[in-house]
Amino acid sequence: MCHRLRAFIEPVVLSAQFASTIYDTALLMTLKERYNVTANYSLCNASHSGDEEQQKDISDFYMIYTVLHNSLSILTGFYLAILGDRGFRKLSVCCPLLGYVISRAMLLLVILLDWPVQVMFGAAALQGLSGGYASYWAGVMTIASDQSTVEQRSLQLVSVEVAYGVSGFIGSTTSGYIYNLDIHTEHQGVILSGLSTLFFLFSLTYTLFILNIHNPAIHSQTRDPQEEHKSINDSKEEESKHECGTLVYAPSNDSESSPKLIDTDIGICSTCYNKVNILLLFIAGFMYRVAHGQFVYILPSFMVKKPLNWNAKQVGYGNAAGFVISFTSFAGTWFFSKCLRDVSMSIIGLVSFASGLLVMAFVQKTYMFFIALPSVAKVLREQVPKAFGRLLAVTTGPCRVGLPCP
Repeated sequence: MCHRLRAFIEPVVLSAQFASTIYDTALLMTLKERYNVTANYSLCNASHSGDEEQQKDISDFYMIYTVLHNSLSILTGFYLAILGDRGFRKLSVCCPLLGYVISRAMLLLVILLDWPVQVMFGAAALQGLSGGYASYWAGVMTIASDQSTVEQRSLQLVSVEVAYGVSGFIGSTTSGYIYNLDIHTEHQGVILSGLSTLFFLFSLTYTLFILNIHNPAIHSQTRDPQEEHKSINDSKEEESKHECGTLVYAPSNDSESSPKLIDTDIGICSTCYNKVNILLLFIAGFMYRVAHGQFVYILPSFMVKKPLNWNAKQVGYGNAAGFVISFTSFAGTWFFSKCLRDVSMSIIGLVSFASGLLVMAFVQKTYMFFIALPSVAKVLREQVPKAFGRLLAVTTGPCRVGLPCP
């Protein structure tokens, strides 16, 4: 029983996602406090208001922070993926978690020692060099796949996503209340950033010393020789069909069935057609990720300025709304997938995303934010294909070359 419990990856996801959501609130509120002081000095300039200065500074910070993290994580992510395929599954999870622990600890030092917020650029670079989110999430989903059978794999992956959503919702909802616990102290945000560091440290410790994962390299070495020989023969037969045509049995005039080889290019054309589809889907996904990244990482700067001017609790509620919508969107996608094709679902998601952005551009009140956000977040579930696990490491890596991904 104890051995079975040690095989679950969900505790890592729960702890890390909770730490990540409270860190997002802590970082945003720290930026608001620091740049609010800077913006007050610009009030004497008649051409710029304090809110505009603050929004510009926060937007510039997130742009540099995200580009550093995402661009530096590409090469490291591919290298960790190669090591993971060779049997070192924990490495693709532990390295990013170690970078998260150090970067979150740096935010704690920024608050305690009154360091400039530009120090967090170094934290973003270190986090990217350790693999970043792309390596971490791809490693988590790979371990989850290894821990389950083929029949239970879909359920296992869904359980990981549910753990991700539940933890994110709880962390976002409580982050504002935790932030206000030290509201009367000189260094507000210490508790929030400290808890974030501790929860990431717990995830790292659990992965290193408690998590017991299945090693695919050992499994491949212990395969039945007959099964391996059979799979090799099947693969060779499949290749011969694609290269030389399809071997069928056609009745002849002497009432005997004689094998005839029908030369056809169906196999080759089908392969080329699939490659073109994959390329087009990858380009479409890349363009969507770029557009989505432009929106997500600029949105916080509008939350903390007028007319919204949110406090820590409202920022937490806004982040929590995104996680609630992920559950409702998943249910809607599951329902409509029975009567609609994947292409139709993708088109619906893109239209929903565009309409949400249009409404968000005119948000003046808090309630309007929660009207527009469902249309924006709904696309996240509708863009995920049924077999997304196999392409996760690819799509979460190259899409981070330029602008950020979710």
